[in-house]
Amino acid sequence: MFIPKITHRLLLTLFVLQIAVSTQAEGNLIYADYKPFHFGFSLGLNAFDFGVTPSLQPISGKTYQVDVSALRPGFSVGIIGGLRLNDYFNLRFTPILHFGERNLSYKAIGEDLVFENNVSSIAMCLPLFLKYSAERLENARPYLLLGGGAYYDLGRDKSNPILLKPLDFYTEFGVGCDIYFSFFKLSPELKLGLGLKDVLTPLNPKDTGLISEEEKKFTMALSKLTSRLFSLTFNFE
Repeated sequence: MFIPKITHRLLLTLFVLQIAVSTQAEGNLIYADYKPFHFGFSLGLNAFDFGVTPSLQPISGKTYQVDVSALRPGFSVGIIGGLRLNDYFNLRFTPILHFGERNLSYKAIGEDLVFENNVSSIAMCLPLFLKYSAERLENARPYLLLGGGAYYDLGRDKSNPILLKPLDFYTEFGVGCDIYFSFFKLSPELKLGLGLKDVLTPLNPKDTGLISEEEKKFTMALSKLTSRLFSLTFNFE
């Protein structure tokens, strides 16, 4: 009588331990990816860039070469909403604000003197992504992103010699990895966004009221500007 009771309790204890060990072996938050909806927030760094097409037209007898002198780090903050489609695919809507700037350098051909102009932006981006996740390996799961959306610049400065159009559309792709902790999921994510429109506002009487004749060369030396954005974000879900 006594021995069967001990055996029964021992078997029960071993069964519970087996479940605990098996659960631990599968990793943290083992059911997180099965939820139909996912929410979170993101923090990160960015670097704004331009695709520059110079006009190469003579301005006061000089022809200017134009390029982005350096990529400067900015700050990003956003929110995350996700919809599970199946075991491998999710739809993600991730509104985000990017605070950053770009510095354009102008150099007349045959001269060493360089002029610079700084263009700041506060970009509100509304992207929709398709996320493809690979098989989970313990507490890590890499993924790919492809999508695009609308971009609206809240930080336009009409007194700047270069005035950007407020609205743009872009495509974006990236890579990341979901890392599962006990109470949350952290996802480092690297993305590249490419603007689809020319965002340079041409000179006309409406736009030139706040800039001098000398400053007009900053726009006249350009034929086209397209937006580029590199971002490294850390998503918390």
